[in-house]
Amino acid sequence: MKKALRILLAIIVVVLVVAAGAAAFVSVRGIPTYEVPKVAIRNVVPTPALLANGEKIAMSMCADCHLDRKANSFSGRYISDLPPEFGKLYSANITQDPEHGIGKWTDAELITLFRTGIGRDGRFRIVMPQFVHMSDDDINSLVVFLRSNHEWVQPKAVASHAQEPSFLGKVLVNTVMKPTPMPAHAIVQPNPDDKVAFGHYLVTGRYLCYDCHSKDFQTNNILEPEKSEGFMAGGNKFITPNGETIFSRNLTADPETGIGDWSEEQFVKAVKFGQSPHGPLRLPMPKFSVLSDEEVKAMFAYLQTIPKLRNATAEDGAIAAK
Repeated sequence: MKKALRILLAIIVVVLVVAAGAAAFVSVRGIPTYEVPKVAIRNVVPTPALLANGEKIAMSMCADCHLDRKANSFSGRYISDLPPEFGKLYSANITQDPEHGIGKWTDAELITLFRTGIGRDGRFRIVMPQFVHMSDDDINSLVVFLRSNHEWVQPKAVASHAQEPSFLGKVLVNTVMKPTPMPAHAIVQPNPDDKVAFGHYLVTGRYLCYDCHSKDFQTNNILEPEKSEGFMAGGNKFITPNGETIFSRNLTADPETGIGDWSEEQFVKAVKFGQSPHGPLRLPMPKFSVLSDEEVKAMFAYLQTIPKLRNATAEDGAIAAK
């Protein structure tokens, strides 16, 4: 009996030592760096169509984090709407400044960052979306916009703020939050005439709705979004501008806690103008006013096809209690 207790005690000590060593390693290592993937990507040839598309995508996907509204520039800022348990995280300067921005980056380096999350210095960009499933044309459109004459991307000599991840943030970025591989083949956008397929692409590939509207950033499946825990059923935590905790809403077709009782027109108004059937949507949910009605209707069509999940959040109030 005593021998068994000694063995058990020894095992516990070993486990504690290993855990302490792992914790120390993660704490010291912080945000990891990786070997930058070597890819053969030709420079993007700009066209008016690519520029217009890139501006729309940048307004929808980049501005919310990278736009310093005081400077009217993509010079980066503190991302205040993330839960504090991640630490203090900042978006980078992605203006054309050669020293502090992306002025010296090649098109291949930008595309590699968009696809994998790895920058030209090898550093993994924590919490930056990884556009794994975005079409090649859409990726190229973003590159064209960042090279354009738009005011937001003109050179701004502002150093990007160093990230200040919490211990949890360091653990996550060394475990579940990892770079993604470069696509092995060309990615083509589905035909918009196929509303469900096009909507699926918009939700999981271009606008990454699932990233915020599934259960938790920590359990999202970037490579197979539909396998994310609570896919599109909401519950991910955010912080409002006045410091309140808020949860993303359920966008499955559940009639009580989701959008099962919404019309297509109501969904369009909510996405584009922030007006739901039950009142205004709250920040940090952005208004995707630059999206076309056809895009939003395609999203709605796709959302009708995914599994219904009942998941009430605090904002549902009496609606969820019915």
